[in-house]
Amino acid sequence: MSLRLHHNSREALYRAPSGAQACGTAVLFRLKISGGRPEAAYLRIWWQNSERKIPMAPGEGDPGLYEARYTLPDSPGLLWYFFIVEANGQRHYYGNADDRLGGPGRMYGGEPPSFQITVYDPAFKTPEWMRRGIMYQIMVDRFHPGNPRWAKRLGPDARMHPDWYEPPYLELDAASGDNQALDFFGGDLEGVRQKLPYLRDLGVTVIYFNPIFQARSNHKYDTGDYKRIDPMFGDEEDFKALCREAREMGIRILLDGVFSHTGADSRYFDRYGRYGGQGAYQRQDSPYASWYRFRHWPEDYDCWWGFPTLPNVNEMNGSYLDFIIRDPDAVAARWLQKGASGWRLDVADELPMAFIRMLRGRVKGEDAEAALLGEVWEDASNKVSYGRLRSYCLGESLDSVMNYPMRDELIAFMLGRVSAPHVERRLSALQENYPAPFFYSLMNLMGSHDRARILNILGGLDGEDLPREARRGMALGEAQLAVAKRRMVALWRFICALPGMPCLFYGDEAGLQGMADPFCRAAYPWGREDPGLWEEIRGINRARLESPILQTGHLRLFAADGQVLCALRFAREGKDAFGDPLEESPALFLLNRSEEEINLSLDAALMPEAGRSGPLEVALKGMECRGIFL
Repeated sequence: MSLRLHHNSREALYRAPSGAQACGTAVLFRLKISGGRPEAAYLRIWWQNSERKIPMAPGEGDPGLYEARYTLPDSPGLLWYFFIVEANGQRHYYGNADDRLGGPGRMYGGEPPSFQITVYDPAFKTPEWMRRGIMYQIMVDRFHPGNPRWAKRLGPDARMHPDWYEPPYLELDAASGDNQALDFFGGDLEGVRQKLPYLRDLGVTVIYFNPIFQARSNHKYDTGDYKRIDPMFGDEEDFKALCREAREMGIRILLDGVFSHTGADSRYFDRYGRYGGQGAYQRQDSPYASWYRFRHWPEDYDCWWGFPTLPNVNEMNGSYLDFIIRDPDAVAARWLQKGASGWRLDVADELPMAFIRMLRGRVKGEDAEAALLGEVWEDASNKVSYGRLRSYCLGESLDSVMNYPMRDELIAFMLGRVSAPHVERRLSALQENYPAPFFYSLMNLMGSHDRARILNILGGLDGEDLPREARRGMALGEAQLAVAKRRMVALWRFICALPGMPCLFYGDEAGLQGMADPFCRAAYPWGREDPGLWEEIRGINRARLESPILQTGHLRLFAADGQVLCALRFAREGKDAFGDPLEESPALFLLNRSEEEINLSLDAALMPEAGRSGPLEVALKGMECRGIFL
């Protein structure tokens, strides 16, 4: 009989406790050995370039279960492990699966990929409002004009759209090939303030703004002045009034921090001489010269992804650190003092870790309940960026990240590109790798300014394979739109059943369509909303806000079959995922991506946490997500 080994990093029988753990936690590791009696078995640990082999011995009750105990280090980091078994004169290895997603692994003839344990700071906490809230992303220019559009203070290159409802312009820059983004619709902060009752009624508790500081473009990712609200949007008093009134309605404001680069047309670089000629492009002795990297001054400089309109900054430059983080009036603190509740960091994985840690210290020092959220598109526990492994969830950098992996997997599932077991495995890997404070604060987005509108994607018309010029004005046909709306409602209901902060991109709830940038950035269709879609989204939001089990209950994902993905939310011994009392009944959400009706008989063994003694019979309509409180 040949030797067989088994370990499952997500099952308490094999690793207890499982998942990410705080520093100093004692962990029991077990390996099932059958088909032979080994001469020796070892747990191999790798921690910060140091290897340790811990002998394993048969446990009590089951001689085939070999075990070893190990106390996690007292500093945060990623710990890696696999198993070594010596039997019949041979050395056998058991490690992570080939996809490195944890759970059950496999045997190898040589050194295998390791299982991961995220070891985080036991003091790591995230703001409660993140895990209990619903977020709404707004591009201010495209949301609502509170002041007359004709009175806007346009920049020298800007043009105002004559029609609020027309598509954005596509005007490609000859030098870079990028869209110039100099067309405006006239939305402003006063317009957002006027629509606060609308947002509250929709169930929104957090507004995330795309950048609002002075900049040349409509998207404002080319910052011109970090300490000034763009005059198109209003002024500092408008911002303070908005934050004050929003907070009175239970709504917080999260700002977009673009700290990896500035605009070429900025107070700091001033390529076009519009800010007084004191910028690094204008003077080699500029007070901002050390912020930038010139290969040959002034024309040849380091810029973000090769775009000359976005010169990169040296984030660890002392003057820049003072300006953004350390000064009494530093940018990071200034806008918190005026009412903001935190920052979303643009391209967080392009910022030095030391910069993020310093930024966290200043933000939390200013307001312990302020949030620091990062744009990271992959698993944020083990992201490799610029050749270096970075972990953003150890408790000393970010509170959480945008959950693009979840978004991408669920969309692919709804479109029939991947199966339910495939999605379950990938999302469960995130759950295993992320500490609970981080996992329950994820920004669970469905749409964003960086992608085609969610209706277009779910209707099979995202335009990604078309030239940008061909994407203008393309809309879903009647049948496509009907399918897309059903998929969208089901997808949003499932997202709202998961831990984290569900996030709507403005206008998605109203049925706004649009291909990828810039057409996904059309103005909100006030007076032309899809009322049926809006009511469904609002109802889902309200149900989420009223259900503690959906906010902080434990999660177990499983696949009923290839077409149905399930999320069970439950209390464990009357406690939620943070150890707080939770008496609410378990809730089961089933997402059927098939266009056909499916009848399921779910064995109680599939969901032991539900406390059922017999099977659960469920009838699902095509493209439906159904929630059942058990």
